[in-house]
Amino acid sequence: MREPLIVAMEAAQQAGNLIKERVGSISKEEISQKSFSDFVTKVDLDSEKTIITNIKKHFPNHQIMAEESSKDYKKADYLWIIDPLDGTTNFIHSFPFIAISIALMYRGELIIGVIHDPLRNETFYAERGTGAFLNGKKIKVSSVKNPESSLIATGFPFRNKQYVGNYIKIFHQMLHSVNDLRRAGAAAIDLAYVACGRVDGFFEYALSPWDIAAGTVLIKEAGGVVSDFDGDSNYLLTGNIIAGNPTIHKFLSDKLKEILGGING
Repeated sequence: MREPLIVAMEAAQQAGNLIKERVGSISKEEISQKSFSDFVTKVDLDSEKTIITNIKKHFPNHQIMAEESSKDYKKADYLWIIDPLDGTTNFIHSFPFIAISIALMYRGELIIGVIHDPLRNETFYAERGTGAFLNGKKIKVSSVKNPESSLIATGFPFRNKQYVGNYIKIFHQMLHSVNDLRRAGAAAIDLAYVACGRVDGFFEYALSPWDIAAGTVLIKEAGGVVSDFDGDSNYLLTGNIIAGNPTIHKFLSDKLKEILGGING
């Protein structure tokens, strides 16, 4: 049996090669709309099939949770959590921020995370207790301590319009408290960039487990902190996530509680 981390990295690389070949050549016939502002392409499906086939070849008894299939998984000791193409809208428009996200959970604890950016040939990976890496080099979260100097990544609640009003208020106050905000449109990329220090923190509403599972492993192994909006560890359930280096995470957590408390109070 091969080590799960090696299998995950190889599966991500193979799927990434498939995706990279199709950037800029996707046809309208290969795009379907799942719901408002939410699309899936034939490339998403092909990527997911490639990843699952690779994992099942080595670990046939492991269970799978994947964005486009296998959501109705059985409880198991080992559960793979897969986003075969994070940033599908970016991919459709050839906007160059896309990624593959693969995580492995063992008895409810995330133990492996792999995020592969096929366009930049960057593979971020981590195994619990061994640190986080980018293309073989160890990475860590940023050392920025002053919020006014921080660069913060975020994502818009485009699938969950009920949060838009709150988000606009958060955005307004955050923009006056930090150096700047970025929205790339792929949460896996945002989380990987927190892990390697390209951005200092990240927050977003209502994400899915496959969007964030791998990235949280990377950030923790790179010395960062991850929580939900309440400061707890229920981000995989709520989808509401705050991440960053320890200082910036605390700032974001406190700021969000202050803003949301004012809105709901």
